[in-house]
Amino acid sequence: MHENDPSGQPSASPNRRTVLKGLGAGAAGVAAFPLIAACTGGSKPSSGSGAGTAVSSSSGSTSAGAASSASTAVAKSGGSFSFGSNASDAKPKAAIAALIAAFDKQSGAKGKINSKAHNDFQNQIGSYLNGSPDDAFTWFAGYRMRYYAKKGLVAPIDDVWQKIGAANFGPGIVAASTADDGKKYFVPNYNYPWAFFYRKSFWAAKGYTVPKTFDALKALCKQMQKDGITPIAFGDKDGWPAMGTFDYLNMRLNGYQFHVDLMAHKQSWDQPKVKAVFDNWKSILPFQDKAALGLTWQDASTTMANKKAGMYLLGAFVTQNFSDPKVVADIDFFQFPMMTEANGQLALEAPIDGFMLSKKGSKNQVARDLLAYLGSAPAQTLYASIDTGTNIPTNKMGDLSKASPLAKKAQKTIAEAKYISQFLDRDALPAMANNVMIPALQTFIKTGQYDTKSLEKQAKALYASQ
Repeated sequence: MHENDPSGQPSASPNRRTVLKGLGAGAAGVAAFPLIAACTGGSKPSSGSGAGTAVSSSSGSTSAGAASSASTAVAKSGGSFSFGSNASDAKPKAAIAALIAAFDKQSGAKGKINSKAHNDFQNQIGSYLNGSPDDAFTWFAGYRMRYYAKKGLVAPIDDVWQKIGAANFGPGIVAASTADDGKKYFVPNYNYPWAFFYRKSFWAAKGYTVPKTFDALKALCKQMQKDGITPIAFGDKDGWPAMGTFDYLNMRLNGYQFHVDLMAHKQSWDQPKVKAVFDNWKSILPFQDKAALGLTWQDASTTMANKKAGMYLLGAFVTQNFSDPKVVADIDFFQFPMMTEANGQLALEAPIDGFMLSKKGSKNQVARDLLAYLGSAPAQTLYASIDTGTNIPTNKMGDLSKASPLAKKAQKTIAEAKYISQFLDRDALPAMANNVMIPALQTFIKTGQYDTKSLEKQAKALYASQ
């Protein structure tokens, strides 16, 4: 999927949303930036779901110096606002509707939701923000937020952050919500991990065990092939899913900081470290679904659910595609295994999704009040209760007591990660991710060939033009 940047150049963007809890792993963790949302089984909001949710801190006290989730209740101000949403799938769409309904009830305002198909929203974001955008809209943290902030197409919301309280979010989350000018433009909602997902019952029946190293992963893949199973489900028809494989190989081999610097073009693409990523990928390429370029991520997830594939490297949103609660309950995950002792499993891909205010909406106080509500613990708890699964509220006061075991494991995995990356197409210049990396990765998947000289030449030209 492609999205157009304000200059009219298509830019990369994952076709789903990004999920996670604030990490004390330091601003270096999430500060550099990734994408997509997850959900399991699911429930539609009941008629009163969330309608009476008050905007106040969760029960219990916060740690010393921590602000409440929202310092003031939503004012009965009336007014109106429009909200642009990329939440086109059933569960996130229902969750957004419940949030807007809860805010409307408390504020007396009238909100209008304008939903677009997820890919279309991404594809048209440049023309959308340059044209007649809604007051507030769904978007992503990291480079994608900073890019449009730098272009002056979105409004700073430091006043909103004074209400929601930066102390209620991990420093990495706060950093990922801050643009180059030091102002905040983004209210985070949730994030989620990328990992290898699999069916527990299937693995138990086959006697498979979680691989701790890259060599063990390859040995497991060979066994799965002998058993007549596609080892790794894979769908890259839309271009972005393969970026997750590249990111993990890069971070496991070369470390988190190298990933950040490469995405910012502070490191050259034409060097041995990048070539090592592709060369190691070659060793597992035969184990990934050979039909990948003709499959969407949803198609590929079905092969894992139907036990035709052994595992799937994707975001936790993968469970959103499963309608059978028994399948959802049977899903587990493990992190991309170690490749070097130095880098271990220190880095985790866990993109952050949330909300922004358009330049047009900057003059609408009701829209600002809405964003303050959306950043509160009650709102994020409400969202997670509907878009269920592994979408982890970014507000640390969000309640996960009733979450699924998978969601709790995702929260723990995120909290223990030393570094959080945002995903290649969120961490890099959009035109580099979309115009260069998507075709390069798809060519590699098809032929096993790569050209780092060409990648570097194109990167130089694109980054120099910024």
